[in-house]
Amino acid sequence: MTKISNNSNSEKVHFLKTKPTSDESVKQKWPKDAITQLFNLSFNDLLFKAHTVHRENFDPNSVQLSTLLSIKTGGCSEDCSYCPQSARYDTEVDNTPILSIEEVMKAALAAKEAGATRFCMGAAWRGPKQKDLDLVKTMVTSVKSIGMETCATLGMLKDGQAEQLKEAGLDYYNHNLDTSPELYGDIITTRTYQDRLDTLARVRSADIHVCCGGIVGLGETLSERAGLIEQLANLPEPPESVPINLLTQVEGTPAMGIDSFDHLEFIRTIAVARITMPKSFVRLSAGRESMDDGIQALAFFAGANSIFYGDELLTTGNPNVEKDKLLFTRLGIKNI
Repeated sequence: MTKISNNSNSEKVHFLKTKPTSDESVKQKWPKDAITQLFNLSFNDLLFKAHTVHRENFDPNSVQLSTLLSIKTGGCSEDCSYCPQSARYDTEVDNTPILSIEEVMKAALAAKEAGATRFCMGAAWRGPKQKDLDLVKTMVTSVKSIGMETCATLGMLKDGQAEQLKEAGLDYYNHNLDTSPELYGDIITTRTYQDRLDTLARVRSADIHVCCGGIVGLGETLSERAGLIEQLANLPEPPESVPINLLTQVEGTPAMGIDSFDHLEFIRTIAVARITMPKSFVRLSAGRESMDDGIQALAFFAGANSIFYGDELLTTGNPNVEKDKLLFTRLGIKNI
């Protein structure tokens, strides 16, 4: 992967604050060295600790099912080096117009029939324009009317936009940090880490649940992976949902060609997320198609209790519904 340098590597990150506080010495709930110590535990000790925390906070045999639909695909102006939807890269993803309400509702009804309880709508935007937001608000209200939880991921939000989504009935807003502040500038240059935190702050202030996680397998070091968990676990309120994505490499993106990520290290990341965010739903997200049933079973044991459910995640593959149902039956897992 070609590294991209960016001044955001050196910027000071303030947890969910748009301005620094006068007290920069506020004690972290989870200092980075403590998180690193968790990563360095023996595999069995780490899983035992994570599973114990999981049982203390959740039914260990229940998993929440979310379905993700791309409502606006391709043509994004951002330069996220892993994303095939960026207009800057030559991939096979076309720039398509936003879906109609009828198309979204057809997908939502199918997801509900398959057992999903949350319907997530994603758009390849830097941030929504008002005319686009108005259409998304109608989608949210319509999906809400069939008894499903709603989630949206639309890029950066401006002042007042989160409140509009809340009024429309939005339950969750997804906006991932992607990686640690230290690595971030090598992955993305068109928005800063603080931009992401500012959007999360707007979501929180509008009383919308936060869905926020990151990607592993971007070529990060263990220290940088611990840095991502540090950011998430030390937010004033940890995200209600924490998606942990395994990089899916797509031809044409700068991230293509990075060394494959060890699936056992992925399980370690799930376990550390569970321990440091004990009351959050930890979601298996992108990359699950590359995992065999044994790795997924380990992930559920380590504390994962949510998945993206359906045949496709935006533009990349995902295990099909029948395969997931069979795995759940074999593991004795029920849907939340």
